[in-house]
Amino acid sequence: MFTICGHTLTPGQKKQTALRPLPGYEMPATLVCGAKPGKTILITAGIHAGEYPGVPAVIRLAKDVDPAQVAGNIVMIHCVNTSGFWARTDCLVAEDGGNLNANYPGSPDGTVSQRIANYFVAQIFPYVDFVADLHSGSQQEPLTPCLFFPKGETVRRQALEAAKALDIPYLIQSEARTGEYSYAAHAMGIPALLLERGHSGFCEEEWIEAYRNDLRLLLNCLGCYPYDKSSVVEKRIFVRTIYLEAEEDGVWYCNVKPGETVKKGRPLGRMEDFYGNLLHEYCAEADGVVFYHCCGLSVKAGRNLAAYGVEEAQRPIENRIERRVCSPSLQNAATKNGCRILSRFDLNGTRSARSSALLLE
Repeated sequence: MFTICGHTLTPGQKKQTALRPLPGYEMPATLVCGAKPGKTILITAGIHAGEYPGVPAVIRLAKDVDPAQVAGNIVMIHCVNTSGFWARTDCLVAEDGGNLNANYPGSPDGTVSQRIANYFVAQIFPYVDFVADLHSGSQQEPLTPCLFFPKGETVRRQALEAAKALDIPYLIQSEARTGEYSYAAHAMGIPALLLERGHSGFCEEEWIEAYRNDLRLLLNCLGCYPYDKSSVVEKRIFVRTIYLEAEEDGVWYCNVKPGETVKKGRPLGRMEDFYGNLLHEYCAEADGVVFYHCCGLSVKAGRNLAAYGVEEAQRPIENRIERRVCSPSLQNAATKNGCRILSRFDLNGTRSARSSALLLE
């Protein structure tokens, strides 16, 4: 038998239900107790309510799964942030503006988002062996498929092995600790991944099906549910991500696209005023790959303009000085994935004018 969140299933049973982290709040879920023993896998979507492709991907997977072929158990939560989903928020919980990927471990007596986070910590995480959380690029944020895996020694190997089984090319190591997947990994020792597909509030069929394929590949890799396909995408591992931050209000023209490789010194975009006068040209600080960029024309100072990853072979970071102060929008760009900001300094401790770096190692 399999018991979780007050529900008990017998081997070979699948159950559609609603999980209730607090009175009046429901998260649609499908629970599966496999016919054979094995790992328990948690799959979530809709933590950020406006990141849509993961929601129908989980819905379709839940309908497809045959419990007679499952080894272990699967907990599929189709949409975590249901209040934000109906209110059409981009990322946040409608009741309190909380970010469910940056507020763990939450509190049993706190706000709505804090109580939801605590529900996962107390009622779900202790009973699962792997976590997969589905996301997308935010509004006005074109994004190339990528994923985050935890750096922690106890979970890194298993998480990275699973990541390599998916059809996602860019694998980003992360030290984040306050999001759903990252808290499960670093605080509770559960291997976990955060996946990114799609962007800008769209829900394209190809993104949904690509996500469904990723989930089938993952379940097969974990020995939970058979699948006759394998990954066909070459993988690249990144140890840090640089977030480019606007230094002034202006009209933004981006020169790069998601997935594009850039060399150090390459112009990433320019800021002009309303009369076409150049205010600032922003250039890459290192060789890397663009994960996403801001496609909005109007930009306020402090807005995140682009993010690009640096692979393992690039320069060391031992002499960087940590600083946790940054603009609210840059902090949001990082905490979207539960990450922490480290401002870039030179060896003398002088802050570089052009960007801040989210260092993942």
